[in-house]
Amino acid sequence: MTIPKDIPEKWFPIILPLKRKKEGLSNATKISKGAEEERRVRANDREYNEKFQYASNCIMTSKYNIITFLPVNLFEQFQEVANTYFLFLLILQLIPQISSLSWFTTIVPLVLVLSITAVKDATDDYFRHKSDNQVNNRQSQVLIGGILQKEKWMNVRVGDIIKLENNQFVAADLLLLSSSEPHGLCYIETAELDGETNMKVRQSLSVTSELGDPNNLARFDGEVVCEPPNNKLDRFCGTLYWKDCKYPLSNQNMLLRGCVLRNTESCYGLVIFAGPDTKLMQNSGRTKFKRTSIDRLMNTLVLWIFGFLVCMGVILAIGNAVWEKEVGALFQSFLPWDPPVDNFLFSAFLSFWSYVIILNTVVPISLYVSVEVIRLGHSYFINWDRRMFCSRSNTAAEARTTTLNEELGQVEYIFSDKTGTLTQNIMIFNKCSINGHAYGEVMNILGAQQKRIQPLDFSAWNPLADRDFCFYDQSLLEAVMVGEPAVHEFFRVLSLCHTVMSEEKSEGELLYKAQSPDEGALVTAARNFGFVFRSRTPGTVTTQELGKAVTYTLLAILDFNNIRKRMSVIVRNPEGRIRLYCKGADTVLFERLHSCSHELMNITSDHLNEYAGDGLRTLAVAYRDLSEEQWEEWSERFRGADKATDCRDDRLAAAYEEIEQDMMLLGATAIEDKLQEGVPETIAILSLANIKIWVLTGDKQETAVNIGYSCKMLTDDMTEIFIVNGHTVQSVREELRKARERMLESTRTRDGGKEAEAQGWGGACAFGNGCGGGGAANWMPDERKCPPSQAPPPSLLELISGEFALIISGHSLAHALEADMEREFLETACACRAVICCRVTPLQKALVVELVKRHKKAVTLAIGDGANDVSMIKTAHIGVGISGQEGIQAVLASDYSFSQFRFLQRLLLVHGRWSYLRMCRFLCYFFYKNFAFTMVHFWFGFFCGFSAQTVYDQYFITLYNIVYTSLPVLAMGIFDQDVPEQRSLEYPKLYEPGQLNLLFNKREFFICIAQGIYTSVVLFFIPYGVLSYATQSNGVPLADYQTFAVTTATALVIVVSVQIALDTGYWTAINHFFIWGSLGTYFTILFAMHSSILFNIFPKQFHFLGSAYNTLGQPVVWLTIALATVICIAPVLAFRFLKLDLKPQLSDTVRYTQLVLQKKRKPGGRAGRGVGGAGVASGSTLGRLGRGGSRRSGYAFAHQEGFGELITSGKNMRLSSLALATFASRHSGSWIDTLRRKKHANSTGAQNTPPTGEDSAASSQAPPLSTSSSAAGEAEQPCNEPVLHHSPDDIALSVIRCPERDVGECSTATVQEAPFMWKGTGARISGASSPSPPPIAEETSSGE
Repeated sequence: MTIPKDIPEKWFPIILPLKRKKEGLSNATKISKGAEEERRVRANDREYNEKFQYASNCIMTSKYNIITFLPVNLFEQFQEVANTYFLFLLILQLIPQISSLSWFTTIVPLVLVLSITAVKDATDDYFRHKSDNQVNNRQSQVLIGGILQKEKWMNVRVGDIIKLENNQFVAADLLLLSSSEPHGLCYIETAELDGETNMKVRQSLSVTSELGDPNNLARFDGEVVCEPPNNKLDRFCGTLYWKDCKYPLSNQNMLLRGCVLRNTESCYGLVIFAGPDTKLMQNSGRTKFKRTSIDRLMNTLVLWIFGFLVCMGVILAIGNAVWEKEVGALFQSFLPWDPPVDNFLFSAFLSFWSYVIILNTVVPISLYVSVEVIRLGHSYFINWDRRMFCSRSNTAAEARTTTLNEELGQVEYIFSDKTGTLTQNIMIFNKCSINGHAYGEVMNILGAQQKRIQPLDFSAWNPLADRDFCFYDQSLLEAVMVGEPAVHEFFRVLSLCHTVMSEEKSEGELLYKAQSPDEGALVTAARNFGFVFRSRTPGTVTTQELGKAVTYTLLAILDFNNIRKRMSVIVRNPEGRIRLYCKGADTVLFERLHSCSHELMNITSDHLNEYAGDGLRTLAVAYRDLSEEQWEEWSERFRGADKATDCRDDRLAAAYEEIEQDMMLLGATAIEDKLQEGVPETIAILSLANIKIWVLTGDKQETAVNIGYSCKMLTDDMTEIFIVNGHTVQSVREELRKARERMLESTRTRDGGKEAEAQGWGGACAFGNGCGGGGAANWMPDERKCPPSQAPPPSLLELISGEFALIISGHSLAHALEADMEREFLETACACRAVICCRVTPLQKALVVELVKRHKKAVTLAIGDGANDVSMIKTAHIGVGISGQEGIQAVLASDYSFSQFRFLQRLLLVHGRWSYLRMCRFLCYFFYKNFAFTMVHFWFGFFCGFSAQTVYDQYFITLYNIVYTSLPVLAMGIFDQDVPEQRSLEYPKLYEPGQLNLLFNKREFFICIAQGIYTSVVLFFIPYGVLSYATQSNGVPLADYQTFAVTTATALVIVVSVQIALDTGYWTAINHFFIWGSLGTYFTILFAMHSSILFNIFPKQFHFLGSAYNTLGQPVVWLTIALATVICIAPVLAFRFLKLDLKPQLSDTVRYTQLVLQKKRKPGGRAGRGVGGAGVASGSTLGRLGRGGSRRSGYAFAHQEGFGELITSGKNMRLSSLALATFASRHSGSWIDTLRRKKHANSTGAQNTPPTGEDSAASSQAPPLSTSSSAAGEAEQPCNEPVLHHSPDDIALSVIRCPERDVGECSTATVQEAPFMWKGTGARISGASSPSPPPIAEETSSGE
């Protein structure tokens, strides 16, 4: 694997933890693994810090080195039950008294399988060493002796001071000391930690922010005492001791490993945690050895077979004892026992071990060699799949492991990250509504998207336009050019109401530094439509409006937070008019509009409904004119609240609430958080395959919900969407209980006649997806616990599992994952069709996956693209990494990787299903053929005096599994198919047998064993009965050992070859060559080994001289072989014909349908695909249907609180002296002096003003997903008439049918109805909590 030099950092746990020495430290602090109580770090003093034996910054994920490879690898391999078993057999075969077979029959395949596994392990470890070296050898600038020196990352130590430059990754967890930005600020991107791409601000202590010069930093000798290493990403507690003073440290002063420095020229930091002690590494979890369910089952079956082998050995040993005592004693005079045998019991003891050796081929070691070869072949098929190759990024799919392929065909739960996995993390200004007019992409009367014209060319009239911005509606540009006031005011709001910073590198070349991608998209849209944001100072905002420079005085920024869900600015234009501009969630903003905006609000609500239905992120935009008196009165109260020492936040909220009233609505914006190509179609198809998808994201709730609608995980026809947002254990438990009650209540209401059934299983039985547990019994009214074996009624199960969704925040999830509540949470979540967990930490992602693995016993798959997904990827049964914009750290931790989410459907439904099918068929056939081969020895024992004599020539025994039958079963295991790949995608229900483990389980195993035993009986007794009385043409009897051995062996090879021909569902030239070639090889080797040439060379080794010629030259022998073959195969054929006729499987029906279609197919097109171009282009929005009366906010805004205060304080601006002088002069004007005098006169009254609007921002707003979103109430809410009318089949086509250009995205419309059908009914969506306050009362950081 080639790793580019500019890849982002890779985060792995330490496989071989560093061993720390125990030393008596002067401060009596124990620094042993897991026992560190506090950390002491002294800057620029390596000698002091080394006393504590802190971990270095070296990352080591490799398992071996040159010296340890052989012993460690052999130790690991012999921990496998099968390998130990074969080693034991090899030792037995070295004892001549009990061995009937040569030792090479076991040692050759054993060495082969050990060598193949060792080479594979060595190759994997080589790549680990390579990636370790790539990361550890990256360069960083370390301050040593007052001079910045280039050092490798692996040589960085705790206590070193490091210099970081723009766009560099942070090498370790650092305490920010100083920055090139004013006031010690720096900007970081934490996508690798929490998946969020919006920039965050970190600030150094004021006492260290002035140490910007290396000489000053070299003299810095401060000591940091802080918490020990932990996994809390959002918390840091410590103290800096310097110059006899103490300074508290918090997370705002820390730069964590995994962050990227953005928009900051340089900064310096002190290393606090390095390597495995960094917070990101603490969140990564340990690498777990992953095994498939078939592997685990095979280990169990091997033990069972070994027990069966022992039983057969005991039976034959008892037979030997009886025979030697009753019959063998009569032969002692001329056939005495071989020493040291002196009695029949000891003879029986030796006979037992001899039969253990002879019968060991029921589980030959070639089974494990073949399994590894088949898995390797499946991995190459994934790597070579051109339909999983992304030409845009030149990235192919990669199977990074060869041990999990068949598990891909058994996945029941997918856990997906959002940012970068489902979305491209690109925000596009898509549509807008201004003064009741909708602008954006044109829709025709049928709702189908018209062919897009070329994007508008803004550069012709706007030299400052962003050339990457695309918009297609010419009417909006015309409205700007003709001077419509509402349109101008709309874009004026977007150019003023934000916290974006602008950098003009050259004339006309603007670079926006947006704190969130949403803001960047809105400001860029205003820029292209002629309202260009140019620059700002703490007190001004300069724009260029239609070519004219305009400077606004910035009076106040009413900052955004997750409770307010809006932000406002108050500005004074050059004419002196004061105006408040506001943007925010429609559910919040509509409640604060003037009554005259009511009609416009209704029209805008309709547009917002459409935008939300298209999965767009919406914001409403409004303004309010303020008189000078209103402004002066409010500013006094605002300044008083701002300087309050107690309840400052509440006082500010009350002040904001007071001024943000009676606003005039301008319109709304709709931004597309661009999904990965084909995401909605992929999720729809996977849902049809009965795969449940949970989204685990560190992003905020509104954003995650919005994406849930975009990718059709959430739909407006869902019965109810439950939001669990409690902050205490009791509140979370209550919300989960209410959600379950509502589910059953809704089910009973819709399914009235089955109420009794619902009560019968609801308490103790599982919800929709078979989730068990008696923990739910306490919430069922009139509960009756059902016995464990009783399953819920299928119809009710289907209803419940398909109509609900659950959304839970990180702080609520922390309580829900506690031991006494995790079962309740799992039961509730498993009853829902969609689950979205927001604001979760990397560790919480892993805990959710582990919870499902532990209780559901289902195969889980985790998919993500960032370092914050590594722990989840490692915890799941299967980890998939997306090689996206966040680097390859998730790829390096994954089992499979590709570049786009849509390839997941092909990985599972094609490669996974085929791998599972092939492996199951391979195992069934392999056990069959080996029992048929081995059990002949058992029956022969009753006719040879239980002497451990083998039926076959020892060379046949050696070559049977290696040569004669190995290649045909390998060809079937690698190439077999039941249906073509197109049908696998068109009929997702074909995936379900793997989830239910139907193709290879204990029952199927016993059926194979029974068939093998039956075949062995026929193969032994038919030749035995015929040859006992048969004679050659010259009258010589055929009843001799060698003739019987050749006849039985030949019949065996022919029968198993015919059987595999029947089992093969997909014939290739390779299958034909291997099957018939193996038969030819058998006869070639048979005649060669029975020839006089080899006998003359090795007379003691080849005893069957001329047997093949004599035996196979007799017609009676061939008649015997034909009779045995017919008796073995005829029952199998009859059973399969009856099963196909009476109880066909879905795959049988699909194959039959395919044959019929091929016969009826007309020239020039494919039957069943007449819709042709009706498919929706991947990634584009689907046609809209009206949602009669339902109202859902599409609000989502990835913004953080605090940037407004930074801007107005000027801390984040580097101002020239001229700008500072301008700023000072502007703030010394007469109106400012007037305000200061009034403030001084009324300061006491202002400070005592009660916060009247303290809770109104939260309590008065409607829930973000409630049915009533209009401020006027439900009675006056206009009802949306359906835009189009389609049959369910048409809708199924529109949702599921993918473009025909790619077989990997084929139509499923011919299979069954789509799971998402708009019915025009209003969605009933609630927060599963008390009506007031709303379900989303506040948002916390991802660490809560």
